[in-house]
Amino acid sequence: MATIPSHSHSLAFDLPRSAQSLPRLEPGDFLSRAEFERRWEQTPSIKRAELIDGVVYMNAAVSVDHSRPHARIARWVMGYEEQALGTLCYLEPSVRLDDQNMPCPDVALCLEPRCGGQSRTSDDRYLVGPPELIVEVANSSVSYDMHQKLDVYRRHGVREYIVWRVYDQAIDWFCLVDGQYTPLAPDGDGILRSPNFAGLWLDPAALLRGDQARVLAVLGEGLASADHLTQVATWTGAKS
Repeated sequence: MATIPSHSHSLAFDLPRSAQSLPRLEPGDFLSRAEFERRWEQTPSIKRAELIDGVVYMNAAVSVDHSRPHARIARWVMGYEEQALGTLCYLEPSVRLDDQNMPCPDVALCLEPRCGGQSRTSDDRYLVGPPELIVEVANSSVSYDMHQKLDVYRRHGVREYIVWRVYDQAIDWFCLVDGQYTPLAPDGDGILRSPNFAGLWLDPAALLRGDQARVLAVLGEGLASADHLTQVATWTGAKS
């Protein structure tokens, strides 16, 4: 749900800082992550913003076309976290990836650091490093989510990336293979199964038609599978 910047970039990497307040954060600004965070902190009226390859993006007003799918797919990921020890689900976290990238994905699923996770929580309570799985709900932001953000997530090692293209009625699930994103194909029964989170199963047709009961039932089957139980034991160091 990001607004694509429409005006020219204003370089602000090495500008000297004065005693006056910083300029207001604006979409299209070209900033370092540190500068982006400083300007955002002094503008509490801005609830959500992202920095992608040094460019500031901001949300448009959130319609029900975004918020309902967001709630439904977040419930699926949260249902997995509730049963999968060693995993952490976050809604709209700001993620520090490097000096020019601080995205704010709709949903992130991480392994805890003790279980081999790639991200950690900073002293000031931000995620640092790539989550293992990211979900974006894309209606007006399809091009942005499928290009700029996809490339940033790929480069930083996000292992799985799911995009729900609302207006197209489509779910894209990408897996990182040899540094490139490869579409995940459903099995013969039409179910998508995560290669990194055993038991994270999705019936995409049920999700698209709004059959949440079916979505959660399939997830429950995955959570009860032997593969899931074995993987959780490995993550947590428990004996199977």
